[in-house]
Amino acid sequence: MSLSAFATLLERLAFTPQRGRKEQLLIAAFASQPDPDRGLMLAALTGDLRLRQVTPGLLRGLAETRVDAQLFAASYDFVGDLAETIALIWPVSGSDSPSLSEVVAELAETPKTRLPGVIAARLDGLGPSERYAYLKLATGALRVGVSARLARSSFAAWAGLPLAEVEEIWHALAPPYAELFAWGTGGPRPEAASRVPFRPVMLSTATDLEALSALDPADYAAEWKWDGIRVQAVSDGGLKRLYSRTGEDISGAFPDVIALMDFEGALDGELLVRRGAQIGSFAELQQRLNRKTVSAALLRSHPAGLRLYDALIWQGRDLRALSYDARRAVLAELPLGPQIDLSPQLPFASWEDLAALRANPPEAVIEGVMIKRRDSAYLAGRVKGPWFKWKRDPFLIDAVLMYAQRGHGKRSGYYSDFTFGVWHGEDLVPVGKAYFGFTDAELKELDRFVRTHTIERFGPMRSVARSKVVEVAFEGLNRSSRHKSGVAMRFPRINRIRDDKPASEADHLETLQAMLPSDG
Repeated sequence: MSLSAFATLLERLAFTPQRGRKEQLLIAAFASQPDPDRGLMLAALTGDLRLRQVTPGLLRGLAETRVDAQLFAASYDFVGDLAETIALIWPVSGSDSPSLSEVVAELAETPKTRLPGVIAARLDGLGPSERYAYLKLATGALRVGVSARLARSSFAAWAGLPLAEVEEIWHALAPPYAELFAWGTGGPRPEAASRVPFRPVMLSTATDLEALSALDPADYAAEWKWDGIRVQAVSDGGLKRLYSRTGEDISGAFPDVIALMDFEGALDGELLVRRGAQIGSFAELQQRLNRKTVSAALLRSHPAGLRLYDALIWQGRDLRALSYDARRAVLAELPLGPQIDLSPQLPFASWEDLAALRANPPEAVIEGVMIKRRDSAYLAGRVKGPWFKWKRDPFLIDAVLMYAQRGHGKRSGYYSDFTFGVWHGEDLVPVGKAYFGFTDAELKELDRFVRTHTIERFGPMRSVARSKVVEVAFEGLNRSSRHKSGVAMRFPRINRIRDDKPASEADHLETLQAMLPSDG
């Protein structure tokens, strides 16, 4: 696959909104491209291609050696996307078309000290479209509307293989996936690099009281939705692994949990920081995530544990075709301990009963309730109907827009990343940043406001007149020493624009501080 063909594919994927059409484009690419290029293409789209880190700072420095710095800054501010800006403004245009495998090897193997020169020489030899694809590949920020699951499902459709079987072995494969593509063309199923397989998890769909009213509550069980991360704990023949819900092996960061997995099977649950009966906040769990190893001090201060939801495999027996009640009965018989236990089921006779429980959870770290049909099998993916999540109502505050920055990808022409603040005495202090929650029409309204009310510029960032009030929704709040305000929001989003409210009536920092969970 030439870099030119890869660039064309990226452009078509970026400008094709329909999922089915994106799948057709990927299937055609798998069928027409040779190994190892198609495997590298797949890895780039799924985010599994690990190249030497090419930072935005490195690229900006390169661009400013070829183009006037002020011209580049103004161009970047207008375009909003670094790779696109450099691809368009780079003063030399060539006609080279190296293969995808050639440029991947070059980026992966070039020593860090020589990388700027190699990148500059490569950009000199490419045209604008190829430069854009090359820079997106180098930074790992493709953003063409293709999720990892869509890429995998497209491969399964091309190969005529069950998606569940592809996902079970995916975590054990590495780019350029020669064994995978051999399997897809009639070869043997790859021998997984790990004897501990990951099984695709079952996901829920959102619901509310109105939607639930059409269902018979007697057909459903409910349990708390804990604010940790969903994991699959697998123990197979003495080998133990802990996987995220996407199949990423996170065992290295949680040796304390691995040591407690004294069973044979695959269990579904929530990973939490646990100190006896006390469940830590998600912010505490984040300190354990994304680490290859963890220090003894962190193991002591942030001990992890599991709260189990379901059983997929038990002592060699596949339970996924059984009903939820039958699988739950297996879990109830397990010898559990203080760090690995069973998520309790909630007693309710009506949806109003469950609504009352949801409104008054016993722990601040509970996000809402999970509702599961008692006769449901364990099915991979987000199957509408068997499982629901009824999350607690979000926290709401009124805040004032303070800063804005251009978005990326399809939003590169709009100011779509907004920093907002609340009053602290007579000053506004930033308390969060949001880049979703608004409609397309609201995005255009906010973009117009930024353009017509800019008071200062700091590179790609604009400071705006403190007059636009927005209602911000968020899922939780934690203390933070990293933020001037002392608070950090979880999943903030702009819920609505409050043009009916003057900035002076926005909320105060004391309002947020009152929402903080107690230390006890």
